[in-house]
Amino acid sequence: MAEKSRGKQHGARSKLSSNPREKLTVNELLKEFEEGEKARIQINPAVTEGRPHQRVHGKTGEVKGRRGDSYQIEIKDGGIEKTLFLKPAHLKKVE
Repeated sequence: MAEKSRGKQHGARSKLSSNPREKLTVNELLKEFEEGEKARIQINPAVTEGRPHQRVHGKTGEVKGRRGDSYQIEIKDGGIEKTLFLKPAHLKKVE
């Protein structure tokens, strides 16, 4: 028999749950990134708009540009270059 589909967010309880002591701030929604800068993808569960797939949570990519409110991020996923358009709330600067 075929196995039942579990949906795209199956097994993501820890990734898609937030610490109750941390609140979403306006500064997180308005973060600025420059082209060529490195950014780590960290899903913010409080923001559903522009949320990436859980597979890319924790990956580091390069900012290639901006499209509207979102940033264009290039990452390598399994040896394949992929382009993601993410809101700044899901990105962290890498020093």
